[in-house]
Formats: sequence, structure tokens, C-alpha cells
Amino acid sequence: MPIPLVNSIASWFLKKRIHQMELFMKYPNEVQSELLRNLIATAKNTEVGKRYDFSSIHNYKTFAERIPVKKYEDYEADIERSRKGETNIFWPSPIKWFAKSSGTTNAKSKFIPVSDDSLEDCHYAAGKDLLCMYLNNNPQSQLFTGKSLRLGGSKEIYRNNGTSYGDLSAILIDNMPFWAEFSSTPRNEVSLMNDWEIKMQAIVNETINEKVSSLAGVPSWMLALLNNVLETTKATNLFEVWPNLEVYFHGGVNFEPYTQQYQKLLPRDNFRYYEIYNASEGFFACQDQNSSKELLLMLDYGIFYEFIPMDTYGSQDEKIIPLSEVSTGVNYAIVITTNAGLWRYKIGDTVRFTSTSPYRIKVSGRTKHHINAFGEELIIENAEIALKKAANLNNCEIVDYTAAPIFMEGKEKGAHEWIIEFKTPPNNMEHFKIELDKALQEINSDYEAKRYNNMTLNLPTVHQAREKLFYDWLKKHDKVGGQHKIPRLSNSRTYVEELLSMSGKQTSEDILEL
Repeated sequence: MPIPLVNSIASWFLKKRIHQMELFMKYPNEVQSELLRNLIATAKNTEVGKRYDFSSIHNYKTFAERIPVKKYEDYEADIERSRKGETNIFWPSPIKWFAKSSGTTNAKSKFIPVSDDSLEDCHYAAGKDLLCMYLNNNPQSQLFTGKSLRLGGSKEIYRNNGTSYGDLSAILIDNMPFWAEFSSTPRNEVSLMNDWEIKMQAIVNETINEKVSSLAGVPSWMLALLNNVLETTKATNLFEVWPNLEVYFHGGVNFEPYTQQYQKLLPRDNFRYYEIYNASEGFFACQDQNSSKELLLMLDYGIFYEFIPMDTYGSQDEKIIPLSEVSTGVNYAIVITTNAGLWRYKIGDTVRFTSTSPYRIKVSGRTKHHINAFGEELIIENAEIALKKAANLNNCEIVDYTAAPIFMEGKEKGAHEWIIEFKTPPNNMEHFKIELDKALQEINSDYEAKRYNNMTLNLPTVHQAREKLFYDWLKKHDKVGGQHKIPRLSNSRTYVEELLSMSGKQTSEDILEL
């Protein structure tokens, strides 16, 4: 397709969509109210719709009073029925796709329903909107003179009982319209390879001779790929390989730890970074301004939003409010109702509003402590189970622990760093570390994927803490007794570095008492 024609079509669509965005920014609460009414009307004859008598729900107040807020475990039985081919349970159209991810307390993986409506009106609409906003902010862009190098998940699509499941990125690639494949690289066959090591080299081989103008993918995975590109081509930076490269669309994990490394690979002041906020459950927000870390909450993607102030989360006084009642600077847990049949569903993420006119957010974390520096989504429950198994196999007893990421440095892979105080230490620390790693892979499929062949994560580093190190840390922060606990997992290295420093040694190796 000739580039001028592509630009003309894009320009027409951009102007039309920018006008629609201006409407939901100007009338956000009206748009959300109408969306909720449409969702309820669409699903009124489903099992869930009849269970809660959707036909008699005409406003938000009744909706909130009648339908309980739920977690994945509350949905699991209905989702399993849907995966086996049953229809009209929580959404009227058949659910053919399920996005596989990890992070639940009771299961290695969870399966999030993805309807045709959510594919078209949420995920794909968001991809087009992201381009709209970028082009609107950068009218001199030459984006369509090249292709987008997309990096999706490494798992294949699994088919079962007439339904399919896989990584969300694999589902999106497998269903994308022809025009999207035309403007992307690598080919679908390569993008959907399930062996990451073979797939990465195949992507490098296929893309180094393409005219790439943009990148799209999770920072940790993309960094490994781009370093491989430089190693293969012997180039000193990526502009020697792709001179027209102008923007990187990223999301999935915090970008801050990777900023300097990307700036070394992409040493141009005018190179753009655009952040997105999406998940298996939906596409929620994206950066709508150059050089901004704020994300515009997208209000017309078939997702109705509610929020729980984190100071009430999980308590008897838990308060749930609609978008119209949020304030800036407050940490909120997100509750969503979607066009894939999730009704008042806690996704586990927390956000903070930076603006309410329009509604812009920053992702502030998870409702539980976790490590998600590389997309591994390691939660406390995973850690507890894995530590218990490793301790049992090594006849040792654990008093306290904390863990944090070791961020990628240059071509060096990332890892997790654990500080563990034992009452009875293992006889062989190396064996304990290996068993801990194996147990984590067994219970967390995303961690397992990142550890595959050491492609993104190396074996964890495990330090044996001196006696009472954690007690001394609590005492130092006036947190001895009561309900105070050691921060088990963190995306930040703050706690780990402080504990290492409190050991009275200069290096992490010096605190080992092996």
C-alpha cells in the first residue's frame, strides 16, 4: 500500500478519533454512566444477569448495592465452565479466548475471558488510539515509512474444547487484522513461536534488514532482544541498524530501572517513549502527551471503573466509589466491569490520579507486595509456598526474609536477590537456592517463562542474614511488635540495600555466614 495513501487514511481516522476522545475527556462521568447502562442491558439475559436481575438495575446506586465485588477465585468456577464451551454465563456472546497469566493465591495460572467485543472495542481500539495520540503530538512523524517491531509473549496458543488460551499478546497477534500485520514485523509465525531462545534469534534475523520505525513490547524482554540485535550486527547503537526508529511503546513493568540502558542503545534526544497500561483484563490507559509519565484513563473501551481507597482496602470499612468521586494524590485499588463479562472485578492493581480534568493516572503498584520488575508477577503467596518447600527439602527453618530484583545492567541478565534469616540453616546453600528456584517455577508460570534458559532471569542470589538482622531493622524504624511486618517482596531495592548496609559490610557477599 503506498505510503501517501496510508498517511491519508491515518489522518482521517486521527481527526475523527481525537474528536471522540475530547468528548469523553469533557464528559467523563456521562460517558461512564452510559457505558454501564449498555453493559447491563447487553448481559441482562445471561446467568449472571438473571442472578442479579439486571433488568431492574437503572442506575449506579442499585448496581453497586446488588452486585458484590469479586476476586479471580470467586469467578474461577464460572470461567472453567466457559473454558469448557458453556455459553451465556457472564457475557452473551461465546467466549472463545482466555488470556493466561499468573498471580493468584490458589493457582499457578489464571484464565481471563477475552470476548470479541473486548478484542475489537478495547484492545485493538487502544492500539489505534495510541497511534492517534502519538501522531497528533508529533505531526512530523514518519512512522508509516517503516514497520513496528512487536515483541509478544513466548507462549503458543493452546486450543481446547472449542476455546483457546495463551498469552494476551499471542491472542492479539493471532487475531490481528491484515492491515496491522502488514505494518508489523516479524511475521505472525515468528511472533507466535513458543521457544523464546529460538524465537529471539529468529526475530533478530528477520528484522535487522527491515525498515523499523517503532518498537512495542515489555522493557525487560525488549532489552534482551535489542542487545542481541547489536551483538548480531556489531552495531554500536540501534540507529545504525534502523535509522528511522523514532518511538518505543512500552508497558507491563516499571520502566524507570531501564531508562539509562535504553538511552545508551538509543542515543537521540528526540527519540520518544510512550507508556501504556494494559492487562489481560483490558486496556486501561495510555500516555497522551510527549515526555509525560501521566497516563490518560480511556473511558469508552467497554470498561466501567470503580475504585477502593487503599486506606480502607480489605477492612470492614472498605469503601468503593465511582470515577466521579476520586481525588488526586490518593492510592486506589481498581475495580472493573468489562465487555468480556467481568462484573465488579478486583484486578489487584493500584493507581494514583494526577488529574481529574481529564482523568490521568500513574500506576502505583499492587494491592499486595510483589516483584514484577521483569513481568514475573511474583506475589507473597508464591514466595511462602516456595520457601516452605525448599526448607522442607533442606531440613532447615526460616525466621524472616525479604527479596527484591537485581536489575539488568548492560547485557547482564536480571535476577532476584533474597536475604533470609534461618533458625536452622541448610547444610548446602547452593542446593537450597536451586530448590527455591525450582519451586517458584512450579507455582508461577510467568516466573518460569522468564527463567527459561536464563533468557531474562538468572538463578536467584540468596544471602544468609546474620542473627536478628530483621529485628534490628524493625527496631530502627520503630516497628517492633504490633502488626508490623518485614516487607517481604518489593520492586524497589530500598529494603535489601538497607539490610545489607545494616550488616556492617560494604558488599552483599560480606553478610554471608555460610
